[in-house]
Amino acid sequence: MGEVVGDFEGDLKELRDTFNSGKTREASWRRSQLHGIISLLKERESDIFKALKQDLGKHHVEAYRDEIGTVAKSANYALGNLNKWMGSKRVKVPLAAFPSRGKLVPEPLGVVLIISSWNFPFGLSLEPIIGAIAAGNAVLLKPSEIAPTCSSVLAETIYYYLDNSAIKVVEGGPRVGQIVMAAAAKNLTPVTLELGGKCPAVVDCMSSSWDQKIAIKRIIWGKFGACAGQVCIGIDYILTQKKFAPTLVEFLKKHIKKSFGDNPMGSNNIAKIVNKKHFSRLKDLLNEPNVKNSIVYGGSLNEENLFIEPTILLDPPLDATIMTEEIFGPLLPIITLEAIEDSIQFIRSRPKPLAIYGFTNNEKLQKRMMCETSSGSITFNDAIIQYAIDTMPFGGVGGSGFGRYHGKYSFEDFSHQKAVLVRGYLIDFGFRYPPWNDKKLQLLKSGLRYNYLTLVLIKLGLKSKA
Repeated sequence: MGEVVGDFEGDLKELRDTFNSGKTREASWRRSQLHGIISLLKERESDIFKALKQDLGKHHVEAYRDEIGTVAKSANYALGNLNKWMGSKRVKVPLAAFPSRGKLVPEPLGVVLIISSWNFPFGLSLEPIIGAIAAGNAVLLKPSEIAPTCSSVLAETIYYYLDNSAIKVVEGGPRVGQIVMAAAAKNLTPVTLELGGKCPAVVDCMSSSWDQKIAIKRIIWGKFGACAGQVCIGIDYILTQKKFAPTLVEFLKKHIKKSFGDNPMGSNNIAKIVNKKHFSRLKDLLNEPNVKNSIVYGGSLNEENLFIEPTILLDPPLDATIMTEEIFGPLLPIITLEAIEDSIQFIRSRPKPLAIYGFTNNEKLQKRMMCETSSGSITFNDAIIQYAIDTMPFGGVGGSGFGRYHGKYSFEDFSHQKAVLVRGYLIDFGFRYPPWNDKKLQLLKSGLRYNYLTLVLIKLGLKSKA
């Protein structure tokens, strides 16, 4: 898929013409497109399952959880809130500007470009499209060529279920991406980037056996249970106390076997690595000096089937690539510390991650983690689940990205909040105009400080200074 599919320049012109016609601004159009996404997900569910199995080896239950159910939920949420989001919002105007009224009016940006990733090819394509069309934009989607079957299904279903004059898909490889980005760069284009980074999980000792059991299940899901660890907000590594590490490792081993069996590759419960290039990258991480020696569980690889067993490593070298670059796969390093509070400085000494996870009931530690670290999000006693909550923004900070989306935040990200001020002619303050004198200066000082009593007294000659 190295060439542009279709007439790219022609498609772009049609999108601009459609937007300029005002069609996409209508609430009825926005609603019809959101209903179209819901119909697409419902009626083409089996095609989506097959494509995700082909490209990523995802079980259909995992596929529904991560790429159909959550997206349908988001579309329904947008439908339920669309009128409120589209409405103008009144803002307070100071008395000094009387008579006037102010409001913020959301307006669509125009033609927006969405470049989606391969690890959740439907979710990471349709989720931002929901926000873009709810905000009244025309959309050009460039799905990832790394998941080619999913890309083709997206192109075919979007053409069938959505308004093709306003929402288009362009398929292709790196050259297509360069052409698309060059077109975007011709104008001053706002950008939202969701990147990634090494998302740590701080795992504290827990006195309750129930809490321990649930925490371990959620850690395993947060590392291995979503696209075999190929997820930007997945747990990248664990920080824990040295004295708790042996217990933690045994718990993890036990529950990995419960989740994926003695033969994970044959269990059909864990996804495959997306391609040979990424497989080789992960293999190289394990083959670095002293890294292989730190493996305490797993480590088997099957290149023919692009499968890597869930693998635990205990205290690999901190300067090894596995601890300096995002892993994006089913390899879980555990780094031990003398005190759990040392995890805060460990996290602060590294680039800001997309997410931080804390498995602890210690409220003091929770507060310190919230106040003393920086990340796109922080979640306590679970992992990844924050992505599915429509009322919370999703995005990074620093090197993990900028901008945010999901729910109302998607609508805002794809909108311009236009400030509108409407004034009347009944009253006019002459001190804003020349010729200047000291009295006007005092009136200006009072007015700009919103000191209205002093302003009136000066106006009446009862006071000389503000």
